Amino acid sequence: MSQSANSHQFSPERALALGRQTLSIEAAAVDALVGRINGGFAAAVELILGCHGRLIVSGMGKSGHVARKIASTMASTGTPAYFVHPAEASHGDLGMITRDDVLLALSNSGESEELLRIVPLIKRQGARLIAMTGVPTSTLAREADVHLDAGVEQEACPHNLAPTASTTAALALGDALAVALLDARGFGPDDFARSHPGGSLGRRLLTHVSDVMRSGDAVPTVGPQAGVSEAILAMSRGGLGLVAVVDGDGRTLGIFTDGDLRRAFEKRIDLQSASIASVMHAGPRTIAPERLAVEAVEMMERYRINALLVADPDGRLLGALNMHDLFMAKVI
Repeated sequence: MSQSANSHQFSPERALALGRQTLSIEAAAVDALVGRINGGFAAAVELILGCHGRLIVSGMGKSGHVARKIASTMASTGTPAYFVHPAEASHGDLGMITRDDVLLALSNSGESEELLRIVPLIKRQGARLIAMTGVPTSTLAREADVHLDAGVEQEACPHNLAPTASTTAALALGDALAVALLDARGFGPDDFARSHPGGSLGRRLLTHVSDVMRSGDAVPTVGPQAGVSEAILAMSRGGLGLVAVVDGDGRTLGIFTDGDLRRAFEKRIDLQSASIASVMHAGPRTIAPERLAVEAVEMMERYRINALLVADPDGRLLGALNMHDLFMAKVI
């Protein structure tokens, strides 16, 4: 950095103006891509779908960073893909690319020397080429089987030099490809969870109610003829903050929670003589054990309740869970 740059005084107003200008320029660059989602885009999707090998994504410099992200997104959404550095490809890594693969090459100018050096070799092997450039008349665009135009009118950099809007546009176009491909492959939430088992997203999509719920003796139950005092003792022993009211066949008739107990006190109900059937919440909301745990969270939030009974299609009690159980399972 030059001495004059170091001595340049910081202006909060100018920083704010440039920040807003940058976002406006990059938003306009992405918006302009909408009009270029045409037959070429569909051809690129079809080419990748028909590929018997893998999608190889490559690029130099900032385009290389974008290429890595695109490859990662593709791999995590059902399209086998990986990044190959074009310079390394010229020194042995070209052997990683086979005739069954498709190469997605990124270069804003379309004249990246490292990419152009390997294009003839890749085409000679029989691999197909998709070029994503900012110049439709560039060498890389002309050599490609399919060209995707990611050109921008200007960079967000005030000197129109640093790759800013162009990298944002390329990234967005890569995401558009990935989304179109995952839809065409029928890639759903379960598939996504299987490729993300280690994170919170995987836990949300892979954890079922049956994995979290308490069952058997861990769920306190009483019959409808039981007294409130008996139900309170059962609820205290269970530590769930509830007691399920079931019939002789184990079907759920109602639920009595610590919240119901407080309301009974407020109404001055004689808890020594009252039956649980007279104070329970009849027809409680239940959830099936095969449902996702995150759906239990959504139900609790929607109906403003802190616990759910788990039942089979015939209404037989299988278990119960509360917000604390879901929190401990790191679903929320």
